[in-house]
Amino acid sequence: MKAVLAKSYWYLTMIKWLKVILAKSRMKEKKEKDSVLQDTHNHHLCHLPDNIGLLSTFFLKVFFSGIKVAKEQTINLKKLQKEGIVVYVTKHKSYFLYLFYYSRYKQGGLPFPQIGFDYKIIIWQPVSRIIKIFKAYFNYIVKLSLPDPYREGYIRREMTDGRAALLSLVEKKGFYRRFVKEKTDPIQYLIELQKSIERPIFIVPHLMFFDKKPHRSTPNIIDMLFGTKENPGKIRRLIIMFSNPGKVFVESSEPINLKDFLELKDIRERSIEYQALVLRRNLLVQINRHRQSITGPVLKTWEELKENILTKERLRNFMEHHSKARNIPIQQVHKKAEAYLEEIAAKYNIAIISIAEKVVSWVLDTMFEGVMVNNDMLNKIKSKSQKGPLILIPCHKSHIDYLILAHLLFSSNMPCPHIAAGKNLAFWPIGPIFRAGGAFFIRRTFSGAVLYSKVFAEYVHNLLEEGFNIEFFIEGGRSRTGKLILPKLGLLSILLNAYKNKACEDMIFAPIFIGYDRVLEESSYLNEIEGEQKKPESLWQVVKARKFLKNRYGKIYIQFHEPISFNELLLQYGTPIEDMSTKEQNVLCRNLGHRVINAINRVSVVTPHAIVAAAVMNCSKRSFSFDHLMSHVETYVSHLSSQEAKQADTLLLDHVHAVENVLDSYVQRKFIERITKDKEPRLTDAIFKVNESKRPNLEYYKNNCIAFFVPAAISALAILVKDAFQFSASDLHDDYKFLQYFFKYEFAYDVDRTPEYFVRKNIKAFIDDAILMPHPTLPDTYNLTSAGFRKLKLFSSFLKTYFESYWIVLNFFMQNPQNSIKTKERLKKIETIGNRMYKQKEIERKEALSRINYNNGIDFFTTNGVKGSENNDKIEFYTDAIQKYLSCL
Repeated sequence: MKAVLAKSYWYLTMIKWLKVILAKSRMKEKKEKDSVLQDTHNHHLCHLPDNIGLLSTFFLKVFFSGIKVAKEQTINLKKLQKEGIVVYVTKHKSYFLYLFYYSRYKQGGLPFPQIGFDYKIIIWQPVSRIIKIFKAYFNYIVKLSLPDPYREGYIRREMTDGRAALLSLVEKKGFYRRFVKEKTDPIQYLIELQKSIERPIFIVPHLMFFDKKPHRSTPNIIDMLFGTKENPGKIRRLIIMFSNPGKVFVESSEPINLKDFLELKDIRERSIEYQALVLRRNLLVQINRHRQSITGPVLKTWEELKENILTKERLRNFMEHHSKARNIPIQQVHKKAEAYLEEIAAKYNIAIISIAEKVVSWVLDTMFEGVMVNNDMLNKIKSKSQKGPLILIPCHKSHIDYLILAHLLFSSNMPCPHIAAGKNLAFWPIGPIFRAGGAFFIRRTFSGAVLYSKVFAEYVHNLLEEGFNIEFFIEGGRSRTGKLILPKLGLLSILLNAYKNKACEDMIFAPIFIGYDRVLEESSYLNEIEGEQKKPESLWQVVKARKFLKNRYGKIYIQFHEPISFNELLLQYGTPIEDMSTKEQNVLCRNLGHRVINAINRVSVVTPHAIVAAAVMNCSKRSFSFDHLMSHVETYVSHLSSQEAKQADTLLLDHVHAVENVLDSYVQRKFIERITKDKEPRLTDAIFKVNESKRPNLEYYKNNCIAFFVPAAISALAILVKDAFQFSASDLHDDYKFLQYFFKYEFAYDVDRTPEYFVRKNIKAFIDDAILMPHPTLPDTYNLTSAGFRKLKLFSSFLKTYFESYWIVLNFFMQNPQNSIKTKERLKKIETIGNRMYKQKEIERKEALSRINYNNGIDFFTTNGVKGSENNDKIEFYTDAIQKYLSCL
């Protein structure tokens, strides 16, 4: 019985195993059959494989070789591919664009689009793949259905395997297919895919530019026949490519993280149809704004522009009121307003700009040794310009500032801005050329010209409304002293009012430093400072300017500060501008002006010419050796490094060699003289002295870097007047506050920092430089080192010129009762007193005899109760203060 049972059990086990083997065999056969079927069906025209053949690859490489792709445009694409799935987006459907991105990005080792949403690529497929696609289509036809890479999950599989794709937003009948025929929307498909996977999908908008010229409001016959330059037809595209090789270029816009987009508060809970609609609109807006940031807004005809401005309701209401108030016929008011607009407005002409770009490029190559630019920040500003019009605010050191900046922007694929220029530059033939380049002209004063000011404000409003970038010099005019002038707030106030009146959604302020190793107008600035009248600009001056082409002026330095969004600034204030009173808005305007000036100062480049001039001018001895000069330079360079100041590359690479070159230059230009009897062949072995008549020239270059030393100079002087080797930080606060206020017309204050902050910061810098030592036991107490006393003198000497200038002005008020001398004669009288005091050695520095310093001193004393000799108490107070500080210098 046991044997029978055992035999039965054995038979059952065998049967069970046979069933398992048979089932596995059937499953294997099914998998093989499915694999063959899948291999037959999984071939679609929307996919271009890695290898399309050597001949096709070579042809595409040569064909697209004239199209430029800047490295900074694609620098983040590899990073995006590592983090997620990359999908490129173009505005218009174009096989030309698809093949370009496939070929060029593959060639550059970047993620290249193999999947084309709603694209059907045939002739570029390898022959073997064409055969497989034909078989797949035949199998589908047999089944009475067409292949669909969306429905079958083909696109999903390829993308989740890491392949990049390309999607186009606008195509002929694309909306009809999605909206009427209910075909798959690629945007909606991407959203569904993103919701089902963890890896983010990065949507990267791309644009190709066949021309940088702005669109005209009315298309011409060529646009109608051959397509616009934004979306040219096949013939026009080929003509542009082969007639202007290198002129066609690609721009990459800010990527959108689809995962983050779907998590947005206003998007998260909405339907997928709504999400797709919003994403499509956002992408189109982003692409259009990016294109406008390159080409500029649509250019309207002059007549169209004039009608838009003069018929605005605000201006019409004002003109009617002006007509009644002044009892002037309305037609006469209209005629005058039109004449004012003609006087103000630019006549933007891209052909003139293109010619000027080549001329300026030649001038820069002839006169200068290169232009140093922080391109990373320029690219950031370029990206920010898609949020709103740029308000470009450079410092103003030379007449060529606006030419250089416009040239840089145009060559960096940005539109030339509309530039606010003084009316003094509107003379023939320069005026019409400047107008064509985007210059609009402004009077020095609006006093009494109420209609003119209203027309001007409306013109600025129109520029912002149209989306034009605006450039203006917040200092009002060129700086004759080398340092930044305090902000003039007139045009800034007009811009804020335009924003308040809804001219634009945002304004992006871009503070810009433009500096030179040598400035062209050096001699004329010196003459004006010493009292000579400024010569009006004229054609003859332009003719004489050709002499500058014979010389070399070193390098140009252009540094862009972090852009300031006006919307973000208002969020910090916490009050919308519409709710601000006039007084509050004026405070905002003033603070913004000082913020811009300080921003320019922070990105200023310290050149060897500036640092050597500072070391020479602050030298306590009449003569000095090279080693003595180098010790001063080392102290200043160390301080600049501690303040993280931007230094010229020549200073960073080899500052000793840079100092030698500058010293030799100053000797050649007779700013500095050798005084040793024997003319040593080596510059480093000589003894030097400053040419007294050239001190104002050196003062100009010294002031190029003074902004980095003013807080240290004030702190050093506050320590010196204590006349003690031990002090606490709190002991310095009162002197710091007084000196900062005393020189408020000379140096822009930092609206975000307190005097206490600067005292702490400079004490730390002085400790690092072994000028001070913290007391071992007493908190907040410091000891002055033996070497520190000399260095404090070196820092505080930056202020001596200004004290002497103000001392001259105060002497004028001591000697003259209020209103005894006419305002126009006052400056001449001060100059006479200054010259006398210099000859009698009551003041030491010739550069203190500055009309600009005198005017600032007058402004300070008159606003602080000193208007004549009868103000004895105030005069005595400021006399004691000036003498106290001068005694330490």
